[in-house]
Amino acid sequence: MKQALVKTLTCVAVAALCGTPQAVLAQEGTRLNKMIELFENDESAFGVLSFDYSLNNARAMATSGLDFVFIDMEHAPFDVERLRLFLLGMTNKRAINESGTLQPDVVPFVRIPAAGGAEELIAQAKQVLDVGVFGIFFPAIHTREDAELAVRATRYPQLTGAPDYEPQGLRGRNPSNAQWYWGIRDYHAKADVWPLDPQGELLSMMFIESAEGVENIDDIVTVPGLGAIFIGPSDLSTSMGFASPAAPEVEAAIQTVLRACLANDVPCAITTGARSVQQRINEGFRFVTVGADGGLNVGASNALRLGREAAGR
Repeated sequence: MKQALVKTLTCVAVAALCGTPQAVLAQEGTRLNKMIELFENDESAFGVLSFDYSLNNARAMATSGLDFVFIDMEHAPFDVERLRLFLLGMTNKRAINESGTLQPDVVPFVRIPAAGGAEELIAQAKQVLDVGVFGIFFPAIHTREDAELAVRATRYPQLTGAPDYEPQGLRGRNPSNAQWYWGIRDYHAKADVWPLDPQGELLSMMFIESAEGVENIDDIVTVPGLGAIFIGPSDLSTSMGFASPAAPEVEAAIQTVLRACLANDVPCAITTGARSVQQRINEGFRFVTVGADGGLNVGASNALRLGREAAGR
């Protein structure tokens, strides 16, 4: 049954590409990763956190009007086959046809569990990237060394003589599904970390969710290849010994991380809702989550509207 479903979805996605004018595939200068395009244009981005791997939710996400979906495989099962189906379910052939570009309207990212040390982190990163996601959120980044390993896990080893050879990539090369999902011929050329590679289409993003991570933020944000920082208020408050992220000390830590990101031109993210999204955008957060799962409920829709108003989008 599962194999038949994969085959059916594969045919749907291939039809989406094959039914699109060849000009789409040959289009030059168009980003595949919409989030990087927004970052380069100093625009804010809005997304949701997803634990629901269903095809119905994939379709809802693809037509939600959001900029990204953050698929959480840390607190939901680490199931790469379900992730594959979810990504295929997000393939919106009408949008491809109407936009004339292979850039997804809603960019899929994954947070991996990465709880078992370096070898497990590298293996998890490789698996979700090979499926075709456009970047990874790495949880519990406490030190510069943690961030360096995350960047290396996102990169392929570079060609001899490449100006950005370091930090040396650790990703094994078998991109057949990702290459097909992205719809391009030379996946290897595009599958590198931005902004280290200005033409790269992958984001290696770090979660700061501990007192140690806040303490080391100035070292972390300068790691070559780091694409963005995401502050996790709930885990951060727990790490600091407070019951609520609303504690003034936790907010002070959040602002410390934000200042470091702004000083180094690193996009910074945080969770928001209708009451906080405008404040966070005005403070300088470049991307935020406005809700979770199941499409956009009333609260998430309102937060998205308010966030876009604050960002001028």
